[in-house]
Amino acid sequence: MTAHDATHEKIIQAAKRRFTHYGYTKTTMAELAADCEMSPGNLYRYFPGKLDIAEAICREASMQTADDLARILTMPGRSAAERLHDFLFMDLRETFHKLEEDRKIVEMAQIVTAERPEFHNEGLKREREVLARIIELGNASGEFSVPDPEFAAEMIQAATLKFSYPQLFTRLPLEKLERELEGVYQIVVAGLKAGAACCDPLKHLAEA
Repeated sequence: MTAHDATHEKIIQAAKRRFTHYGYTKTTMAELAADCEMSPGNLYRYFPGKLDIAEAICREASMQTADDLARILTMPGRSAAERLHDFLFMDLRETFHKLEEDRKIVEMAQIVTAERPEFHNEGLKREREVLARIIELGNASGEFSVPDPEFAAEMIQAATLKFSYPQLFTRLPLEKLERELEGVYQIVVAGLKAGAACCDPLKHLAEA
């Protein structure tokens, strides 16, 4: 790790502590600079603003979640339907617990999502790629018959987005969220197994 990388990580860790304790909106760049024993001017050399630091924290968490979910693809002895179940419930539980433990992080995540939608879309894309791969595995094994795995992955994500970022949408406890997700999962996997067409209507209009 270079000196620049070490300082970058020092700032991130200081910001995590301060955002978690005081909240994103009540934290200033001057306070973060003081925590890192540097001048505000020096801090701005690493991050143009507070939102950039918050985005870096959220990106780190998002990439870790994507890596965890991707490991589902290599778990032995699991059917595609079981991998899909693992994916949806791991995503719900990990995010729920992270946000429940750090309530002030919910505020930060909402701000970053609203102010930097492109960042949010990057995270969704990483998760969709894993979903599409699960569907492709199901097609290859004969378990599913889905003509457009990428579109199906996008629609599954749309149907389950509430469960990926639960505290941003609802205050339901985990038990009730899991009940809802189980019902949605059963509907989705039944469609995949039945060979539901699941084709992009816009693509068909363009081809017509």
